[in-house]
Amino acid sequence: MVSQAAEPRPVPGRFNRTTLIGYTAFFALLLYGLAHTYWALGGAGFPFGADDANPEYSAFPHLGRDRLAPWIAGWLLGSAAVALLMALPGRRRIPTLFLVGASAISAATVFFALADFRILGNVAYLFMLKFSAINWTVLNQLFAVVSVGLMVASAVVYQRRVSGACTRCGRSSATAGWTSPQVAARWGRKAAYLAVVVPLLYASTRWAWVLGFPLGLSDQLWEEGQKDHLWLYGAALATMGALGSLLTLGLVQRWGEVFPRWMVGLRGRRVPLSLAVVPAALVSIMVTIAGVMYIRLHFQGAFDNQKEDWGATVPEMIWPIWGLALATATLAYYFRRRGVCKRCARGEGFK
Repeated sequence: MVSQAAEPRPVPGRFNRTTLIGYTAFFALLLYGLAHTYWALGGAGFPFGADDANPEYSAFPHLGRDRLAPWIAGWLLGSAAVALLMALPGRRRIPTLFLVGASAISAATVFFALADFRILGNVAYLFMLKFSAINWTVLNQLFAVVSVGLMVASAVVYQRRVSGACTRCGRSSATAGWTSPQVAARWGRKAAYLAVVVPLLYASTRWAWVLGFPLGLSDQLWEEGQKDHLWLYGAALATMGALGSLLTLGLVQRWGEVFPRWMVGLRGRRVPLSLAVVPAALVSIMVTIAGVMYIRLHFQGAFDNQKEDWGATVPEMIWPIWGLALATATLAYYFRRRGVCKRCARGEGFK
């Protein structure tokens, strides 16, 4: 292992992966900001608020294009400017905390206000070969999530750059011990087990319904769901979530690092890091967004007349715990398996 290493200086004018993240975030936010400017000026196709295909899920169900689009346009164009400042070479006179904080606020705005559970629902329906739920609003939500996701990634790279850490792996001579493989294994294991339990609690209510037990449902809603076969679809989606939660154990088990014997053609081979990290990270984002939406709707009073039907909404409110636990377990898995950095040559045991 390397005892100490300095991060290589990037070649002037040369693009690399970390550089491209920042510029991609800038162009995505700029493009989307210009789209909202078009809608603010009267263009057709605004996807949010009262113009949403399902405004009852929106954080702004009573605000239409004329009032909402100008605010979103200004926020997106401002976010694009922040992303550009972080992508440009050198260090800005603007405090790093401001730029990184603005990125976090932009992501929170999308997660709490623009995106909702329909992203997760559409992904689940795709696996069930049901494509009818995909609409213009969902596509816009996806673009917004990807755009601010790139902005957050750019903020991470910028913070590493100005602090003297490696822009690829984040290691520096002052890297905290909590990122070491041994320590990450301990806190990652606790997070992984939590990420297994929460979706099973949710799935148990849906399994109860399909088995004939109206847990947390009024008689009226129970009968309506039976007629429309909603409980079958609910149980199918819950089962997918439960199976996915069991895959979370791979983040702390041997078979999550080396393909097991029964996988003919792959057994004994190392599991690619991205094969585990990317899907887990995406699911953690989607379930967190979905859970936040249910919490938001609760405070908006959307469930005030459905207190007898708590089983249809309360279990989803714990999804943010699932999402954060899964994200934490995924981060620990990454720390355990990332190995020696190809850019700075730092690895486990460096000082």
